[in-house]
Amino acid sequence: MTQTSRDALPADGTPPAAGAAASGKARDGGPAPAGGRFSVNLRQSGIYIAFALIVVLFSVLTDGELLNPQNISNIMVQNSYVLILAIGMILIIIAGHIDLSVGSVVAVCGAIAAVLMVDMGVSWPVALLVTLAAGALIGAWQGYWVAYFGIPAFIVTLAGMLIFRALTLTVLGNQGIGPFPDEVRTLANGFIPGFLGNIGLGPLDGADLFTLLAGVAVVAGIVVTQWRARQGRIGYRQQVDPLPVFALKMAAAAAVVMTVIVQLARFKNLPWVLVLLAALVLGYTLLTNRVVFGRHIYAIGGNVHAASLSGIKVKSVTFWIFVNMGVLSALAGIIFAGRLNQAGPTAGNGFELDAIAAAFIGGAAVQGGVGTVVGAITGGLIMAVINNGMSLIGAPSERVMLFKGVVLLIAVAFDVWAKRRSGAGR
Repeated sequence: MTQTSRDALPADGTPPAAGAAASGKARDGGPAPAGGRFSVNLRQSGIYIAFALIVVLFSVLTDGELLNPQNISNIMVQNSYVLILAIGMILIIIAGHIDLSVGSVVAVCGAIAAVLMVDMGVSWPVALLVTLAAGALIGAWQGYWVAYFGIPAFIVTLAGMLIFRALTLTVLGNQGIGPFPDEVRTLANGFIPGFLGNIGLGPLDGADLFTLLAGVAVVAGIVVTQWRARQGRIGYRQQVDPLPVFALKMAAAAAVVMTVIVQLARFKNLPWVLVLLAALVLGYTLLTNRVVFGRHIYAIGGNVHAASLSGIKVKSVTFWIFVNMGVLSALAGIIFAGRLNQAGPTAGNGFELDAIAAAFIGGAAVQGGVGTVVGAITGGLIMAVINNGMSLIGAPSERVMLFKGVVLLIAVAFDVWAKRRSGAGR
């Protein structure tokens, strides 16, 4: 019996293509060709096109100030904690759940770190490990009620949002605790040392050589990964872009990455938090694409009953994605507190909305089963550029919220439209 519903989605979270590309076979039963005409899958590529258009729009409105080296660095550093939360949130949403408590968990974990390091004098490495363990316990607490007790995640995490905010206020009262050790502040705000010195870039002045080489390595990794994926599709007789189109896409990706890297290298060096974020993106991308656990998350979100019948331990997977969300929330809490140099009672307010919006803008489906880590990061960067760009042009806060709300609504409406369109094409 064939199945064409969302439970047939592949592990990359993209909908199956109609016709030959979906099954790797031609309609007459023969193998599909390995090449094809240029086509754009809006559901996969629309988020990147939208991101580029938003960057161009605000670059024009700010007379290029948006892309200044210092401003690009500020965007990365000031929004790093939301991007970390978006990585965990995309896994939750892919599995068909939601987490409304992450902002409060950020706050309570920042408070725990502050009490340990500032009030109790615990060494910062030990305090960080204890704080991450506390985040894992919080995630395990919520994951138990969702996975094993059967309470909807919306209710459990809504209760968690209230409980952990209350605990934060209990620990901190109306006072913040700080300052944090220099090492923690360096993780949140600092830059890696200039290991190889500067190199001249002509009219662009000098730039940190190590940062430039790191950018070249990232570009090489992207090209190699995409080339291997293309060759794999060819091996399975699936439709792929012609080689010139593939080369053009890789050149565009390389240009974007190196533009950002060059600007960062011109300002200072790579921010430590960006290095951490890059490691998380790489690790979680491999988890979702290459590891069985990641494929199980997609299967549960696509069709939980089919996943259970196929032998997937649905309860266990659900439990562990909430534990993972707790750990990432604790990490975000440490970074946020370190950036402000204190843990405050109002820390994390609204972070859950930003993380959820980043996931949906980045291509996650409301019903689950669809989404990527890179897409969630792109969605988070769209939110960051909107915040930063509107601030640079002096827009009032209500206009910023209006703009972000419209973008979120358009993103979800586009997902619904794309799903209906793909369903009508079958």
